[in-house]
Amino acid sequence: MSDDKTADDVANDSDVTREELHWRRIDLHGFRRSDGMLEIEAQLIDRKTHDFAPPSGMRTVPAGEFIHDHGLRVVLDKDLVIRKIGTAIHAYPYRECAGGGDILQALVGLRIGPGWNSELRKRLPSGETCTHLKELMIPLASAAYQTLYSLQTSQVSAVDASGKPTKIDSCYAYGASRELVRMHWPAFHKPTSTSDK
Repeated sequence: MSDDKTADDVANDSDVTREELHWRRIDLHGFRRSDGMLEIEAQLIDRKTHDFAPPSGMRTVPAGEFIHDHGLRVVLDKDLVIRKIGTAIHAYPYRECAGGGDILQALVGLRIGPGWNSELRKRLPSGETCTHLKELMIPLASAAYQTLYSLQTSQVSAVDASGKPTKIDSCYAYGASRELVRMHWPAFHKPTSTSDK
């Protein structure tokens, strides 16, 4: 037997101790507004368990204090077109960080949909954008879909131009070979093994 451990072995090592070094929390909340728009709030917080001195040498962030506390507020219409963006950078390691959210205004008018990550790369060059705010825009897109989905009771029954339900193959659970598809749309079910039949 090999001395190499599997991922399960590592996860179950009872004789291994751990020391927490870094803590990150990302929170996203979706809202329906009284003006008919949707609003997504996102926040990213980082802290260390030890004093942290950014390479600039200008200051030290004490253990437990936030190194990053960045927020986004994005207002969208029901087609998921961005109408407004607000950014907040409350805690940051470098003096220059404070201006890193300004360029996100380049996303106003953009629709969240296919090609989203590519548009983020194109419109938010790394040297002009706070990395953490840019990172937040990726899960924010999923939160926007979930928020919109909460308002759309017909989402599961939507079909494309050929009549195929759009929910099929939209995620693992709705894969064409899965039980959900067999139950709801047997004509579109594509079993991959005898256990699916």
